[in-house]
Amino acid sequence: MLLPFLCSLCLMWTKGAEASDPNLPFMDYLDNSHMVCLKWGFDEMRGEIILKFIVNTTGWIGFGLSPTEDMTGADLVMGGVGSSETYFKDYYSASNTMPAVDRVQSYNLLSLTESQGQTIMTFSRSFHTCDDQDLQITAQPMNLIYAYGDTDDIDYHGAQAGVKELSLLNPQPQVAVAGGKYMSVTVQNVTIPPDDTYYYCKVMRLPLLETKHHIYQFQPVIEHPDLVHHMVFYRCPPFVTAPSEGKCYKGSEDACLAVVAAWAVGGGVFTLPDNTGFPVGGGDNGGFYMLQIHYDNPNKESGRTDNSGMRLLYTDQLRQYDVGILTTGVSVTAHTYYDIPARANKFRTYGVCNTSLFSEIIDPVPDLHVFAVGMHTHLAGREVRIGHFRNGRQIDFLDLDPNYDFNLQQTVTLGRTKTIKKGDEIVVECGYSTSDRAGVTHMGLATMDEMCLAFLVFYPRIDISTCISLPNITTLNQFPDGSSNQEQIIAYENAMKNLSHIEFVIGDAFDVHMYPNGQIRDMMPTPTFPCNTTNAANHQRTSWIWSQASLLFVLALIALM
Repeated sequence: MLLPFLCSLCLMWTKGAEASDPNLPFMDYLDNSHMVCLKWGFDEMRGEIILKFIVNTTGWIGFGLSPTEDMTGADLVMGGVGSSETYFKDYYSASNTMPAVDRVQSYNLLSLTESQGQTIMTFSRSFHTCDDQDLQITAQPMNLIYAYGDTDDIDYHGAQAGVKELSLLNPQPQVAVAGGKYMSVTVQNVTIPPDDTYYYCKVMRLPLLETKHHIYQFQPVIEHPDLVHHMVFYRCPPFVTAPSEGKCYKGSEDACLAVVAAWAVGGGVFTLPDNTGFPVGGGDNGGFYMLQIHYDNPNKESGRTDNSGMRLLYTDQLRQYDVGILTTGVSVTAHTYYDIPARANKFRTYGVCNTSLFSEIIDPVPDLHVFAVGMHTHLAGREVRIGHFRNGRQIDFLDLDPNYDFNLQQTVTLGRTKTIKKGDEIVVECGYSTSDRAGVTHMGLATMDEMCLAFLVFYPRIDISTCISLPNITTLNQFPDGSSNQEQIIAYENAMKNLSHIEFVIGDAFDVHMYPNGQIRDMMPTPTFPCNTTNAANHQRTSWIWSQASLLFVLALIALM
């Protein structure tokens, strides 16, 4: 997300754009004079991107993707509003000359309007098409080119053209906050014992801030990448009233569960959208926070010390929304309840969160707008899926990673905001492979144990930090061992899934509520989207990517803007 004042400039001349659209959360200018603006959003699971191209002209406008910095090999769309009708087509340019109409029309026009000196063209396409005249959209930066004219006669654009390199599927927020400051939360000279797993906790009070501020960026500070496995920064409940530090899981710091920030192997800097911030200071100055660091020391080295932690960038220029993080998935203290069999080609664990239980702690329960997700398993993790259910039916995946990589764990900003309503259920499913392990793998804290967690980053913040579950095994009569075959492993997985699950909902003040009747619902298959050779009209009838109802919904949103 861009700076607030830049966003306001774009919205000043873009009629109706002041309405926030969760389907188009990203925005950037393609030119230095702010005459050309691009807003976009995407759904990675559906393989679809929506782009809203806004140009301060009443003539033709063109937008494209290019492997170079000009039109050579470019994949383009051009359109406008003529005297009698609108026009819009997909083009391809083999050289730096006038492009030709693409033989396959892969872009779908959603809206094209002209008003008060501006032309606004909204369209969609799949990330991957079968057309060799289309450029595939990936998470890598791409050259976005643009051009426009003063009339509806598409001709040479002259100086009214340009290029900007952006990543559409991995947008990097620009941060330059006036008055921005930072605070460091790190450990000092922690001696790492010769153990394969070691958790260290430091409970601290943050610097005094008499008024409320917002944290807008979290930067990891890693002294020893070969030792630091993950870090979590928590807000503590009111009864934690003194600083302390040392080995974790020995005292009142165990109750510090409200996640403020998390980092794991492969992660980097995380920046919040410019309308959100994590609240700190003001009435919170009497509270304590805890930095937890998990050290992974498989060679059991001794004599090493560490000074890792986080840098928190904050500002007194408050944003619109306070941010919260909800921890979901399988209880990480469930090692006596949930074991993963040895020699499993694939084994799944499940955790459920029923948000109807939130009213036991807060009332009313607002809609929660999820805009980022962090997933976490250990070495055996291969896949994570987060199902979103309403009225007993899955309506979406909040996120999924079918090729989870332990070494690339990052909090990911979603391509569009997803709304959890009171009563919705969140099911976190983790898939593992233990084909190279001779003994069972426990659900626990060590690196060779396993976890199944999803951190949902949302607004507005609520006083609930955790919503996790574990299966009630009191009625289970079968457990895995090293001799189980694949059929027995599948039977055990299904048995664990079909047990009633004990749900735990925990408030920021460590008020714990337990519910015994959680249910794991069946998830839909992971969607797959082979490249599409059909034309735009047929593409709009694809049931998952664009059903008729979803298209009308998007058009209605656009009409409201």
